[in-house]
Amino acid sequence: MSDLAQDLAAFLTAAPTPYHTVAEGVRRLAEAGFTEQQEAGPWEDGPGGRYLVRDGTLLAWFVPESAPPGTPMRIFAAHTDSPTLKVKPRPDTGSAGWRQVAVEVYGGALWNSWLDRDLGLAGRLALFDGSVVLVDVRRPLLRVPQLAIHLDRQVNQGLKLDPQEHLLPVWGLGAPAEGDLIGFLAAEAGVDPAEVAAHDLVVHELTPPARLGEHEELLAGPRLDNLASVHSGICALLAAADDAAGVIPVFVGFDHEEIGSASATGAAGPLLETVLTRLAGGFDARGAAFAASRCLSVDVTHAAHPNYLGHHDPNHRSVPNRGPALKVNANQRYATDAPGAAAWHRACRDSGTPTQVFVSKNTVPCGSTVGPILSTRLGIRTVDVGIPVLSMHSARELCGVQDPGHLAAAATAFLTDPL
Repeated sequence: MSDLAQDLAAFLTAAPTPYHTVAEGVRRLAEAGFTEQQEAGPWEDGPGGRYLVRDGTLLAWFVPESAPPGTPMRIFAAHTDSPTLKVKPRPDTGSAGWRQVAVEVYGGALWNSWLDRDLGLAGRLALFDGSVVLVDVRRPLLRVPQLAIHLDRQVNQGLKLDPQEHLLPVWGLGAPAEGDLIGFLAAEAGVDPAEVAAHDLVVHELTPPARLGEHEELLAGPRLDNLASVHSGICALLAAADDAAGVIPVFVGFDHEEIGSASATGAAGPLLETVLTRLAGGFDARGAAFAASRCLSVDVTHAAHPNYLGHHDPNHRSVPNRGPALKVNANQRYATDAPGAAAWHRACRDSGTPTQVFVSKNTVPCGSTVGPILSTRLGIRTVDVGIPVLSMHSARELCGVQDPGHLAAAATAFLTDPL
């Protein structure tokens, strides 16, 4: 495995939730000399690298020595959340001698991929004093058990799951008692259970990321959608900081993309616009700055599935280890247009990075990304790209080990391109 793919594997393990993703991103940025910009504090407009955190969303940027008001920006936009099962506010439930955890589906998860897996639990505990504590139980704690085939002999002809009845994990034996789960997690986090006022918790798959294939040319792991993009974006920003001139490179990892981005920390919210306006030198200067800026919306794309090739356009398939795919859609489900595509191809040419083009089959509508949301909200030319991933939205996904490096190299060139 390449060094960058190995680092991605470590990143996936460290980041089971958006909050942990932000914490790991902050750790890496601070280690590189970036300093925190408090959202409610005085704005630091001097040169250097800074980051800003709001819950599960992370923004970071680097201002070069000479960056007058109106300096254009080059933005790398990804998202920190992944489809999963989220713990309900009153989690303690169960029956027939089993203790279970009440959950609801977050995003468009492939439900069956969560069955019969060892699962951990992670997230944040909000305390009465206003503080927040991260917690990560990174050991086998939960399991969503499937019904034995003897009791459902037609299951292989079509599995049907009721998310209310069939996705509840078990985590112990006995009668459920209110407060059990939060008491356990408070002890794990080293806080008094009586001080926990609320929580944001999700289950996460525990099998470590691994190399696959005869030549170990594939990487399997959880949350590749979309932490593979977040990881490459942070790497690209740190590399761009050494070569930024005439532009301001910006990274943003949004929460809540998987559920539509309509939140205070999502791409449809005002956070990025506020930061970019301040970076541009204020409202009066932002018009010219935004017009000369560009955004790279980075979310993984569907790799051509060898067992289901009929679901793909035969001339626009994306294949692992052949570079990130430029994503195009006539109905603007992706924000790419011809000038944006040209900027992407220039970045790939300048960095020596291979690339390919993905268009969905006409009879299989594609998903969308933060790209159309940002281009609509900001009026900044946006291009959508992403590395090919197989089994997207499952508990465990698959990509090529070379593609994280391909993406980081092309993104670095994009973030420093003055044209």
